[in-house]
Amino acid sequence: MKLSQFKFELPEELIALRPATYHRDECRLMVVHRKNGDLKDPQSFIEHRQFRDFIEYFDEGDFVLLNDTKVFPARLYGNKEKTGAQIEVFLLRELNRNLRYWDVLVEPARKIRIGNKLYFSDDDSIVAEVIDNTTSRGRTLRFLYDTDYEAFRHNLFALGQAPLPDYIISRRKAEPEDETDYQTIFAEKEGAVALPSACRHFSRELLKRMEIKGIDFDFITSHIGLGNFKRIDVEDLTKHKMDSENMIIEQRIADTIKAKHQNERRICAVGPDVMRALETVVGTDGQIKAYDGWTNKFIFPPYEFTAANTMIANFYMPYSAWLMLTAAFGGYERVMKAYDIAVKEGYLFGDYGDAMLIID
Repeated sequence: MKLSQFKFELPEELIALRPATYHRDECRLMVVHRKNGDLKDPQSFIEHRQFRDFIEYFDEGDFVLLNDTKVFPARLYGNKEKTGAQIEVFLLRELNRNLRYWDVLVEPARKIRIGNKLYFSDDDSIVAEVIDNTTSRGRTLRFLYDTDYEAFRHNLFALGQAPLPDYIISRRKAEPEDETDYQTIFAEKEGAVALPSACRHFSRELLKRMEIKGIDFDFITSHIGLGNFKRIDVEDLTKHKMDSENMIIEQRIADTIKAKHQNERRICAVGPDVMRALETVVGTDGQIKAYDGWTNKFIFPPYEFTAANTMIANFYMPYSAWLMLTAAFGGYERVMKAYDIAVKEGYLFGDYGDAMLIID
């Protein structure tokens, strides 16, 4: 597959700048049947529903797997020493807890050099020094902060904003509501700089309805990074290298999936982040393994999936890695036709947009 095959025309008004609906489970849901219908007639394999209706496609004993990562307020604004120039600092990941080292992106990058100091608070209590240039835009910062670790982390995050993607922040400023909107209701394990958007549609009421119906659900942790949104610069997708992300799959998840396979139940990966994590740990015997580590797996068509037989996704941007994984699971031609319908029908795209259920 080539990069250019994932181009489609997306009107700007279909990029959701805020949540599609007030209630998380009331967004639109496109149901795509990946094995039924005629490809020449998209309406033969597409249904238009509301997200809360998705449980109608699942029975007692089916399994839904979610991501419990928690987004932290990664976008900060500091001022450069002497000049006072405003610098945007995007926290990527903590490199060393004791030394207060963080891997970050800075903008504008041309103004920052090794040895520069950045001031982040009015009282100058949080100061960082640039100690390394890691990429063309990236830097390593050492925060000069002498209090205990928990106080430092609390005060640092208090200065931050929700790390809204560029396609939103270029059109509007961050708002107080984003602190809760740009988070799932079950976010627990801090470490993501991007929202697991397919999981965002789940409300407490919907989880309760799943429980009553006997639909099992559980959580893995996949700390989503910016690598999934980084511009792909190569036409030949086999030459693209994904950034690494931390993920955790506990043994109980591996055991549950094995049992569900044996009982021929539906196993639904909620989001391409969950699907990729599962595919990272599939052994040669086809079984899922427990894992705590990193993945840079890049999935695009054609690809043979092993772990899950159903998937929930959002509607993603043109050329994006998440679109490619979705197309690999649902079938390239079928998913791209579904995207054409989504544009014509006014579905909303992006982290705050509408959802797609791909099912046999």
